[in-house]
Amino acid sequence: MATRIDKEACREAYNLVRDDTTDVCWASFKYDGSTIVPAGHGSDYEEFKNQCTDDNRLFGFVRITTGDAMSKRAKFTLITWIGENVSGLQRAKISTDKTLVKDIVQNFAKEFMISDPRELEEEYLRTELKKAGGANYDAQAE
Repeated sequence: MATRIDKEACREAYNLVRDDTTDVCWASFKYDGSTIVPAGHGSDYEEFKNQCTDDNRLFGFVRITTGDAMSKRAKFTLITWIGENVSGLQRAKISTDKTLVKDIVQNFAKEFMISDPRELEEEYLRTELKKAGGANYDAQAE
């Protein structure tokens, strides 16, 4: 059966993360049968990380604040999590299903495909987003 996505519900979760007036910093999207649906959202990144288990596959849209002492800005990332115990067929399918998610989640600075929990560390993601962002004007502080 072809994978579908609940566009309206997923777009609502996506917009919560993008909204500067909320403290929501992540939204996740999981499989419910053959449909991708919102799996949750929140203001504590650790809650998102807890969803990324060895037998799970999901998509995450995460807001990370970057910048220096003079200016802070929000950067967004799309994370595809594939747990160690996910079958080969499901691993292959997630790549094609990601296009459905990208129809909703369109604005992000960097995309990650992760299966190692260490790569979910917020500091790692922040460093990668800084690299993707180009010039680093905070170099004198390093």
